[in-house]
Amino acid sequence: MASLWGGRFEKEMDDIVKQFNASIGFDQRMYDDDIDGSIAHVTMLAEQGILTVEEKEQIVAGLEAIRTKIAAGEIVFTVEDEDIHMGIESRLIAEIGEVGKKLHTARSRNDQCQVDTRLYLKKELREVVHRLCYLESVILEKASQYAETIVPGFTHIQHAQPVTVGFIFMAYFQMFRRDIDRLEAAYERMNYCPLGSCALAGTTLPIDRHRTAELLGFAAPSENAMDSVSDRDYCLDFLSAAAISCMHLSRWAEEFVWWNSQEFSYIDIDDSYCTGSSIMPQKKNPDMAELLRGKAGRVYGDLMQLLTVMKGTPMAYNKDFQEDKEGLFDAVDTWKASITIFANMLEKTEFRVEQIARQFDKGFLNATDVAEHLVTKGIAFREAHSIVGRMVKACEHKACDFTDLSDEDLAAIDPRLSQDVLGDISMQACVEARKSFGGTAPAEVRRQIAVGTAWLQTVEEEWA
Repeated sequence: MASLWGGRFEKEMDDIVKQFNASIGFDQRMYDDDIDGSIAHVTMLAEQGILTVEEKEQIVAGLEAIRTKIAAGEIVFTVEDEDIHMGIESRLIAEIGEVGKKLHTARSRNDQCQVDTRLYLKKELREVVHRLCYLESVILEKASQYAETIVPGFTHIQHAQPVTVGFIFMAYFQMFRRDIDRLEAAYERMNYCPLGSCALAGTTLPIDRHRTAELLGFAAPSENAMDSVSDRDYCLDFLSAAAISCMHLSRWAEEFVWWNSQEFSYIDIDDSYCTGSSIMPQKKNPDMAELLRGKAGRVYGDLMQLLTVMKGTPMAYNKDFQEDKEGLFDAVDTWKASITIFANMLEKTEFRVEQIARQFDKGFLNATDVAEHLVTKGIAFREAHSIVGRMVKACEHKACDFTDLSDEDLAAIDPRLSQDVLGDISMQACVEARKSFGGTAPAEVRRQIAVGTAWLQTVEEEWA
């Protein structure tokens, strides 16, 4: 089959070159976007008098017929089609004859490819936002459920201070909130229509790019034709947001792996999100959490691949740019699946409250609270820090906790100390006292939940 661009060529492409050159194997997923872009384009051409209304109607009818056939599986693309743009256009010409050859007036595959990708990515970005909103809703529900459930908080993978499970959940809520913020900013930057930029320099024909942008739901046409066909920043914006978000998922998945271990036993992950061992019958492995960690590296690779493709490309279009899509499509699929898998796993995971409580006597979780309590007694914090450090050392020698130190033990450390001076340093009291804005006190966690709930409702309304 002769290529639509082959007029100046005397030879057909070599078979191996056809295979290497073709993108139809992966870009056919954008057939809807390609047809939408073409319909908007010919509508504008007719309005501008470049095509007749009858020609436009023939082309639109032909494109819709092809859309129906593709959806029904009646059209099978091959490397002979080269890409989705040529695949649809060649079938349009076969379907409606010579008038089909007018479809490509005042456009190039360069801007056509760009409008397809932007249309595709706008839809997928919206779907990612919806999935992140679902994850956030699960987090809010679980945070409310466990707003008062105390658990050791860690720094350096060592017991640090008592916090609530709901507090941890709301920490991750903020991470995914920033992911949505990044997507909203990326959407604004990609919401400009490149169609009509043609190969790189615009066209001599009297087109109306503002009208095309309007028909396709863009905010406006892109400003510079050369930039329009060579820009992949919007793909990089999306991939960067995907990489950061998958890092967030990976961090929490890592904690799930810890929490699921016998050494922690903090959580019970639903069987439907675990696997067994082919040799050890007792095993219940957190494989979905582990896979989520691994998927983050895959999305990082997608980002680095496109950054590498773009780094040495001169203006304007280069064939290298065809390499933008496979990594982009992979990141879209991987990110969406990762969000949904994690949200569902999270929803079906329960915390073992009694098992967690057994960990409270390890690591002097209330040490900072004791130091801060001494500050309220007029002792400078740095001095209080030193005093509590000596209390820890005394407890280690006696293999006991703060509450086991006698008044004589405490007075030997500092004459101002006694059990009465220490006051209530139970885990419950320590957590409830941390009422500073953004703190772990249950009342403060519930405030965070209320703020998060209001924000999420606004986002869901905006992206409905």
